[in-house]
Amino acid sequence: MNDTVINDPKTKKIKRALISVSDKLGIEAFARKLSGHGVEILSTGGTAKALTEAGITVKDVSSHTGFPEIMEGRVKTLHPKIHGGILGKHDNEDHIAVMREHDIAPIDMVVVNLYPFVETIQSGKPFQECIENIDIGGPAMIRASAKNHEHVAVVTDPQDYEYIIKEMEENDGAITYKTRQDLALTAFSLTATYDSSISGWLAAQNDEATPRRISFSGTLKQKLRYGENPHQSAALYLSDDSAPRPGAALARQRQGKELSYNNLADTDAAFELVFEFDDPAVAIIKHSNPCGVAVGNNVLDAYKQALFCDQESAFGGIIALNRPLTGELAATIVERFVEVIIAPSIEEDAFDALNRKSNIRVLETGTMPDREQQRSRIIKRIAGGLLVQDADSLLIDEENLRTVTDREPTQREMDDLLFAFAVAKHVKSNAIVYAKDRATVGIGAGQMSRVDSCRIAVLKAQKAAKDAGWDEPLTTGSVVASDAFFPFADGLITAADAGVTAIIQPGGSIRDQEVIDAANERGLAMVFTGLRHFNH
Repeated sequence: MNDTVINDPKTKKIKRALISVSDKLGIEAFARKLSGHGVEILSTGGTAKALTEAGITVKDVSSHTGFPEIMEGRVKTLHPKIHGGILGKHDNEDHIAVMREHDIAPIDMVVVNLYPFVETIQSGKPFQECIENIDIGGPAMIRASAKNHEHVAVVTDPQDYEYIIKEMEENDGAITYKTRQDLALTAFSLTATYDSSISGWLAAQNDEATPRRISFSGTLKQKLRYGENPHQSAALYLSDDSAPRPGAALARQRQGKELSYNNLADTDAAFELVFEFDDPAVAIIKHSNPCGVAVGNNVLDAYKQALFCDQESAFGGIIALNRPLTGELAATIVERFVEVIIAPSIEEDAFDALNRKSNIRVLETGTMPDREQQRSRIIKRIAGGLLVQDADSLLIDEENLRTVTDREPTQREMDDLLFAFAVAKHVKSNAIVYAKDRATVGIGAGQMSRVDSCRIAVLKAQKAAKDAGWDEPLTTGSVVASDAFFPFADGLITAADAGVTAIIQPGGSIRDQEVIDAANERGLAMVFTGLRHFNH
């Protein structure tokens, strides 16, 4: 016997196990191994049928309880002979006496996983079918055995089968207390996330945006090396949403080093930005802010335009595409240092270039998000609470704009204004975006003063022009977008001095007329959106 067992007075030899699983992956091999250790197996319905057909001796739960399954299988394990066998303390004389009096046999292991509720709602099944896939008996058995883990091993994840059998083989059919504790944690995590998925789905069905209580659930995808900084631990969890949104979390990594916390945050920001556009688009992100975005006839042209905006900041950045990554574009990208590339698909000839830079992390999402699919709510933790809000899914169109200056924007200006305002939505506030020909030419992000964002964007545009050998700044002939209103005319004047011809902003300041007058004095066109895009 293993030394671990010798030193563990709470080691438990498994003599009787109840197996009832929806996910039957690996269950036949697991049950066969249990039988090989002399474990009596109780089972129900489809599980009992599958095990019996595999040649494994099984005692049906109905025979064990002396009570048939009823109500289309809704009631089968909710019986004192089951729950008494699970909850009874094996070292408590009173419990033992009651179990003997009522002919209740102890159950040492419960192997249960739950009806596939999340999978059912994700597949768009009718309401009543979703309701029928809410498991009742399973969670009851899981919670009972997890509560009584001092005496019962609860197994809820097929990934644990191999480890459990290995421990039993090393310990003469016994399982240590530490393992039972670990299994109980996994079990309670499962029931918590399961109920969270149900409550979230019901809230959505009832159009309840602010239910009395709220919970969020997720499943561990991977542990990360660290968080934002090396002293912070971190992990990636996949949210149990009814309609998972394609993006960085669900993407398939085709090559490259392990993704970091910051990689994932920036990659998500980049992919959400290019989603805004129907035409081929590329975004280059650094520290969750775009340093270049463009729409083009193809992704190669869009990439070159996006890179031109701020090549210095793009070093070591994240590149997102809303079209397949081509071999030609991949060959161009690898000429520079890049951390991550994310695209809906990767053409095979792209790997001829990508393989030369094997450290580049390459993510393939399989598709772009559906236009009709709402983004998940945004959750921010504060001391003692959670801030929860809908994601900013609104995007203004030309029909919703109001021209407030003497001059109307030209169609070319209008196209650039709409592009710039879409980008501003993804820039940290205070956000200022200069754009020309549907490409950014200057971006000011995250400043405490809006006019400082205006100035910083111009300085970056001037540097980009100088690096390219141009005599005038990139902002000459551009438009500018502001994520919130200009509180004073100084920001607009800064943009006008940089050569802009049109402005898009929400409006709503008590000094709107002052700003409008400044625009008219300079012959600029300005439109109000009535929509703010703060991004803190």
